[in-house]
Amino acid sequence: MPSNILIIKPKTHILPIIILAQFAGTSVWFAGNAIVDELMLQTGLGIEIVGYVLSSVQFGFIIGTFTFALLMIADRFSPSRVFMISAIFAAICNWGMLIHNISPSLLLITRFGTGFFLAGIYPVGMKIAADYYEKGLGKALGLLVGALVLGKAFPYLVKSMHWGDNYDIVIKVTSLLAAAGGILLCITIPDGPFRKASKKLNLKTGITVFKHAAFRKAAFGYFGHMWELYAFWAFVPFALKAYNTQHQSNLIIEWWTFAIIAVGSIACAIGGLLSLKWGSYKISFYALLISGICCLFSPLIFQLPSFLFLIIFIVWGMAVITDSAQFSTLVAGAAPAEIKGTALTLVNSIGFAISILSIQLLSYLVDKINPSFLFLPLVIGPLFGLYSLAKKRS
Repeated sequence: MPSNILIIKPKTHILPIIILAQFAGTSVWFAGNAIVDELMLQTGLGIEIVGYVLSSVQFGFIIGTFTFALLMIADRFSPSRVFMISAIFAAICNWGMLIHNISPSLLLITRFGTGFFLAGIYPVGMKIAADYYEKGLGKALGLLVGALVLGKAFPYLVKSMHWGDNYDIVIKVTSLLAAAGGILLCITIPDGPFRKASKKLNLKTGITVFKHAAFRKAAFGYFGHMWELYAFWAFVPFALKAYNTQHQSNLIIEWWTFAIIAVGSIACAIGGLLSLKWGSYKISFYALLISGICCLFSPLIFQLPSFLFLIIFIVWGMAVITDSAQFSTLVAGAAPAEIKGTALTLVNSIGFAISILSIQLLSYLVDKINPSFLFLPLVIGPLFGLYSLAKKRS
């Protein structure tokens, strides 16, 4: 028995490479939003482009994850190869933003394509981790989602540097990074010891998995989390600009956007470690509670001095993502092993569909209400998620 445990214990390089590849692959996610001012000039679109650009990625991701889930791609084929191929095609689509004087429709198509192939990166990366880490999955996914967060914040970091003034650099760096990450993972990470491949296609898998009560409740908690997450991330730059205007301050938009999003990677890692002691349920519940409180009192945050405003937004940036990996851990733990990849992908698909609704809602409200009240509608998500988790506890 002990020798068998040694055989299936993951090698030390496995998790770091998955984390690095996840960071690299997801760096293309917010590349369009990081250069949104330049895209406004090229396309002639106004402030509404913020919602359009990210929603196109989200919509592509939804269609991609739905396709991957329906065809059970992550369970029928080698996840490492799926990851590599997806990363390369996501990089190609991202590179498409370099087209000179790109039209609005072509821009949205390139972002849609990027999102579609991200479906083979984010949930498949979690599937690969789940295939290696049957125990301590909360910790592994915490670090993995931390890499995802850092990848999404990375374009803002590139843009904040002096050589980031040339927006082409943001696109080129993120595209090459994504492709390199996919190739690295495929070369160095074989299929995991806990992988159970599905031998045949079953189009009803997505429906049947929701019959499991534990799975359904974890998924509903995740859906509430997703209502808040991406809308918050998308409009952090707007919040900083609004604060600057309201208080005549000089907060550096790109730098603080990077910091508020990127700090979530640290929170994910801490949440993953704490989950070993307290469990994924408690981490999810309290993270969602904190971010919900930030949503509820967001109008007051805009009235605070700049240092308090930034501190609370950093705390919010940590809380808003800490629960993501833990929800995925709960979902993966409740799904049958042979359809774990499909279950994770399907829940991602529905969650990102929900995120489009909240993004578009804030896009609609952005020039119609006082900026201080823009984040208030996001409290709906945490309230729903907390209700789902409280119901699970009873």
